[in-house]
Amino acid sequence: MNELPVDKGTRVKLHFALKFPDGEVIDSTFEKEPASLEIGDDNLPENFEAYLMGMKAGDRDSFQVPPEKAFGQHNPNNVQTFKRHEFSPDMVLEPGVMISFADARQSELPGVVSRVEGDEVEVDFNHPLAGRKLTFEVEIIDVEPAGPAH
Repeated sequence: MNELPVDKGTRVKLHFALKFPDGEVIDSTFEKEPASLEIGDDNLPENFEAYLMGMKAGDRDSFQVPPEKAFGQHNPNNVQTFKRHEFSPDMVLEPGVMISFADARQSELPGVVSRVEGDEVEVDFNHPLAGRKLTFEVEIIDVEPAGPAH
């Protein structure tokens, strides 16, 4: 049995689930193929990687993750108001609709319509999970030294 602990420079095969405290599942690999990732490759946010450090193959654990260690607090500055005519006329604009904007660097910036009133459309660019407490459940299947970077 492999005794290598999770650390920088290891490749980890694991099952994980992200849930709300009430048990609602946001994302899970438990019913699918396990995820395989290299620690430090940004597949998992650094804060989530931190919870894995030192775990070994066969370990299973569940962590309560506060918003500041997950996707940050909800930031009111990330809510912006646009005019209706700035969107194409055939676009459905109602609360809950996700819209993708290109930011200055042309990377995608998703926003969610939070309010539509008259000619004003309010869009929230906070991460949908910002301000939420999450449960991070994880089962380590295998840990191996990461090969040289390609």
